[in-house]
Amino acid sequence: MTGSTTGWAALGVLALCFLLNALARGAGETYAVFLLPIGRETGWDRADLTSVYSVYMLANGLASPFVGAAFDRFGGRALYVFGLLSLGGGFWLAGHMEQLWHLSVTVGIMGGLGIASLGMIPGSILISRWFDGRMGTAMAVASTGLGTGTLILAPLAQVMVDGFGWRGGYGMLGGAILLLALPVGLLPWRRITAGIVQRAPATTASGLPSEGLARAIRSRPFWALFCAFFFTAIGGYAVALQTVAYLVEHGFAPIEAAGAFGAAGMLSIVGMLVVGAAADRFGNRITVSVSYVSTLLGIVSLALVQVHPGFAFVVGFVIFFGGSMGARGPVISTLAATIFSGRGIGAIYGTITTGQGLGAAIGTWMAGFLHDATGGYTVGFVTSSAFILAAMVVFWVVPELATRRRMAKTPEETHS
Repeated sequence: MTGSTTGWAALGVLALCFLLNALARGAGETYAVFLLPIGRETGWDRADLTSVYSVYMLANGLASPFVGAAFDRFGGRALYVFGLLSLGGGFWLAGHMEQLWHLSVTVGIMGGLGIASLGMIPGSILISRWFDGRMGTAMAVASTGLGTGTLILAPLAQVMVDGFGWRGGYGMLGGAILLLALPVGLLPWRRITAGIVQRAPATTASGLPSEGLARAIRSRPFWALFCAFFFTAIGGYAVALQTVAYLVEHGFAPIEAAGAFGAAGMLSIVGMLVVGAAADRFGNRITVSVSYVSTLLGIVSLALVQVHPGFAFVVGFVIFFGGSMGARGPVISTLAATIFSGRGIGAIYGTITTGQGLGAAIGTWMAGFLHDATGGYTVGFVTSSAFILAAMVVFWVVPELATRRRMAKTPEETHS
C-alpha cells in the first residue's frame, strides 16, 4: 500500500470514528430536550427525571472496560453493530414506555450500552493504530463528534418533539439508528482494525511496562486519569443536562434553549480541536488549565441568567462552557495511549473511562437532587465549579500527566 493510499485510509478511519461518535454522543445528549416534555406528561419530579440520565451514564461507564475488552477480542464489526442495535432499539422502545423504570431500561441501560460501544473507546483504539505523531490532533477530531452530534441532534429532537410529541421523537430517532446497523456491518472491518502503526511493547515514555490492565490499575497515572475524568464529569454534566430546562424556566422559548445547547455543542468542536493541537505543542497542564478556567466562566455566565435573563449571558455560557465542553477527553485519551502503550489498551482505556460514566451519573443525579432540595440552581452551580477545580488540580499534582507523546515510526518511515 502506497503512502498516499495509507494516508487516505487513515483519514477514512478517522471520519468513521468521528461520525459514529457524533451519532452516539449527540443521541445521548438529546435527553436534555426530552426532559421537560416527559416531566409535563408524567408529573415526575426533577430528581426522578435526572435519575434516568444517571442510569444511562452509569451503564455507559460500567460497560466501558468490557467494551474495550470486547474490541480487543471480537473486533469492530460486532461491537459497532451491537451498539447501533442497543441504542436504536432502546430509543424506539422509549417511545412506548409507561413507567419510570421502563425509561431507565430503554434510555438508561440500553442507551448507555449502545453509546459506550459506539463512542471514543473503540474510536481511540482505532486511532492509536492509524496515527502516531499527530495522535492528539486525531483524537481531538474524533472527539468533536460530541459537539457535532449535539449541534445537529438537539435542535432536531426539539423539532420532532414539537411536531410529533416526545414519544414520536424517540421513535423516529430510534428507527433511524437501527437502519444504520446494516451498512456499518458491511464495512471492511478486518482492514480497518489492522492499522499501520508499529509500537514497541517494552516501555512507554513514563517508564511503565505495558503488561495490561492488571499492571495499569496498580499505577498512579491510571488513577490520576480516572479521577480527572470523574471530577470533570461531575462538574460538567451537573450543568449540561439541565441547561435546556433552566433556560426555559427563565423565559426562553424551548427552541431557543435547545438552540443554545446545540450551539454550545458546536463550539465544543473548536475547543476540542484547539485543545488537542495545543496539548501537542504546549503540553497538557497549561492547555487543560485554560480549558477548565473557560468551563468555570461558562458556569458563572449561566448562573447570571438568573439575575439578568438576556441573551448576553447565554452567549457567554455558549462561548466559554461550550468551547471547553469535552475538551479534556482528547488529552486523556492521548495520555492513556502514551502511558499504557501496547496490547490491552482497549481494556485499560475503557476502565479509565468508567470514571467519566460514574462522575456523570453522580453529577446528573446531584443536580436534580439539589434542584428539588433548594428550589433552584445556585447550589448546584457552586458545587459543579468545585469539582471542575478539583479536576484541574489533578493535572498539576501528578507528574505523569505532563507526559508528551513520544513518536514511534511506521514500517514505511522505518525503511525510508
